[in-house]
Amino acid sequence: MAERNPEESRRPRDGIHSSSRLDGSLMVIAIAIASIGMGYLFFTQLWWKAPPDFRCEDGYAFSEAGPDGELVQRPGLCGWIGIEAYYADEPRELFTADVIRGNEGPELSIPIGFAQQMNGAFIENVVKPNIAWFGYVIWFTEAFIFLSLCLGFMSRLGALAAVGMSLQLMIGLAGIPDPYEWEWSYQLMVILAVVLFGIAPGRYFGLDRLLRPRLKAMSERGSRFSRLLLLFT
Repeated sequence: MAERNPEESRRPRDGIHSSSRLDGSLMVIAIAIASIGMGYLFFTQLWWKAPPDFRCEDGYAFSEAGPDGELVQRPGLCGWIGIEAYYADEPRELFTADVIRGNEGPELSIPIGFAQQMNGAFIENVVKPNIAWFGYVIWFTEAFIFLSLCLGFMSRLGALAAVGMSLQLMIGLAGIPDPYEWEWSYQLMVILAVVLFGIAPGRYFGLDRLLRPRLKAMSERGSRFSRLLLLFT
């Protein structure tokens, strides 16, 4: 049996890795567009809930049912948190597909009633009583996602934060009827964040490309902190 050339054994196979400079360039451009686009999405959401008051009006009042049963929405962070709490006990489904529309609704869907209730309990018992400081947690987390994904800095950690934020928004808001929130807006956010987490976009563009060789060298010299940071880049 002929001995395989070591160089050939290390060569990426076509269809799995980039086989040409053009393929590699297209991949980096696509990853950069996806990462910067996701980061910019969170950037656009920073300003309608900016600290220190997060645009919470009437002493951090939350949205509630009006006299005719309709949802009275107040602006800012508190209003949207109130909307999530309002719909926490109304069963919803995600990833619905009306393949065959019958008397019992969509044929395919994933119920999220338990997750809604858990989210509602978290809002009522943790977020609402502590909005004066929890609002900063939300705002700075979204600001970090923006900087991380747009600069390619600690990009896997930024993508992980985006997964968490997107999941929470999907559970709390996707598919609610009033104000209507298209469920796929949030589902696509989760899917894109998961993809970015797996890819670690900063390894293809941005500051992580400069940071990782230094972290690897320090990790090989026994630095546990550098080894931990490598997981986030």
